[in-house]
Amino acid sequence: MERRLVLGMMGAVGAGLLLPRAAFAASRPVAATAHGKVRGLTDTNGIHHFKGIRYGADTAPRRFMPPLPPQPWKGIAEAVTYGAASPQSSRETPVSEDCLFLNVWTPGLGAGAKRPVMVYIHGGAYANGSGSSPLYDGARLARRGEVVVVTLNHRLNLWGYLYLARLGGLEDERFADSGNAGQHDLILALRWVRDNIAAFGGDPGNVMLFGQSGGGAKIATLMAMPEARGLFHKAATMSGQQVTASGPRNATARTAAFLATLGLMADKAGAEAVRAVPVERLLTGLKAVDPVIGSGGVYMGPVLDGRGLPRHPFYPDAPDLSRGIPMIIGNTHDETRNLIGGGDPSTFALDWESLPAKLFPAMRVDIAPEPVIAEYRRLYPHYSPSDVFFAATTAGRSWRGAVLELEARARQPAGAAPTWAYQLDWASPLEGGKWGAPHTLDIPLVFDNVAAPGALSGDGPAAQAMADIMSESFIAFARTGNPNNPRLPAWEPYDLARRQTLLMDLKPVLADDPRGAERRLFDAVPFIQQGT
Repeated sequence: MERRLVLGMMGAVGAGLLLPRAAFAASRPVAATAHGKVRGLTDTNGIHHFKGIRYGADTAPRRFMPPLPPQPWKGIAEAVTYGAASPQSSRETPVSEDCLFLNVWTPGLGAGAKRPVMVYIHGGAYANGSGSSPLYDGARLARRGEVVVVTLNHRLNLWGYLYLARLGGLEDERFADSGNAGQHDLILALRWVRDNIAAFGGDPGNVMLFGQSGGGAKIATLMAMPEARGLFHKAATMSGQQVTASGPRNATARTAAFLATLGLMADKAGAEAVRAVPVERLLTGLKAVDPVIGSGGVYMGPVLDGRGLPRHPFYPDAPDLSRGIPMIIGNTHDETRNLIGGGDPSTFALDWESLPAKLFPAMRVDIAPEPVIAEYRRLYPHYSPSDVFFAATTAGRSWRGAVLELEARARQPAGAAPTWAYQLDWASPLEGGKWGAPHTLDIPLVFDNVAAPGALSGDGPAAQAMADIMSESFIAFARTGNPNNPRLPAWEPYDLARRQTLLMDLKPVLADDPRGAERRLFDAVPFIQQGT
């Protein structure tokens, strides 16, 4: 038997959600926020679920402008269905400019419990995704760690990062923050956590951010944004870095290319007109060829606007603003087996003749492929051409940002908070192990959600054992600012003398400078983050 629970919360979208009667208890928890009361569900393990809580007003009337808090509501708003995601080109549904919603999982309500708060920022670059994936369901993590878990939606792609300031006139405050509107949404969400999480049993003075891929990049960017100061106290990034932001000239060139696809001029009139263009037509503009990269859809990401983001996130050094925040920086061993191979099956069947041409553009750094291939064949004579492709592209385009951030943090003056590095080596068992340890594999392990749809981990005993290790490590970090726990060997912070990195596997091992020869190979060429 099933029952339909209909979302009745001020503007959140969704007809309802079919839930098995056995999944939830009859009692309905109610929490009071600064804007009004919300009513969620309690599962049979005692975890309270609140979905689709509004943390910001509808952004449509303020398109490309900073967000505003919601208007208070009367009565009790139902919080049982996820809110809408930002408009995007992926399959997320529903989508709307009215997308500033968050979700909370907690073992208990009421101020005084002071549980650690783990706020997850979703991936999908800056273009796609939402906080509503089954992979991000926080119930198991909340129960396992006696923590409060929060996921959220915010404006993405052009709605979050279209830079209009230099078209609309620098004196026009409406467009001044347009290049970082999505980041300002995240700051508003963190202010909501600060002001309201105690009612959900959380400690507003102990907030950890964690995020994978684009979510990690958003966290790295927040670490350089003065308005985020004090809103979080620990940070963990998983395969997601932001060394440099888009400069105002490149961001303006991208805006011009985007507007041209809509038949609009890159001037003040165009900046005004785009505020009224329908959502579906705006999405077509994202297909414009990027004028900086020269291929693909136009990149939209954070902008060095001199206001909300006054400096690059991790260039030329780590931001002093966040020097007191302990940090975990992690990557997976085989990032691009999924990032590239997931969309291009031919990369699994390369030969030595075809490898150079395929590898050259995919490394995203300006280095000839022939010496790279020669070095990989020397280091790993058993590697196939496809193995070399995935290893070199992982090292060139995915690890470089992580290494630079780790180095920058390690160079901070004495007294700065420590940074821990990990590399996920445990390989996915799916499809005969072809994926290795790919991009996104650490998500179900950290959330302890190996049985969730879309988990690349599979749900066997080994996957659960890895989830035990990684989720306990992140919980320990959330609780104390140190990820060490009984499931690990001593995990030492990263320094430049040894470059200590925990190799996450069924038997975790602390290694000094793992795959250091690959790091040194790519150190020979400068790194500028793709899109910036």
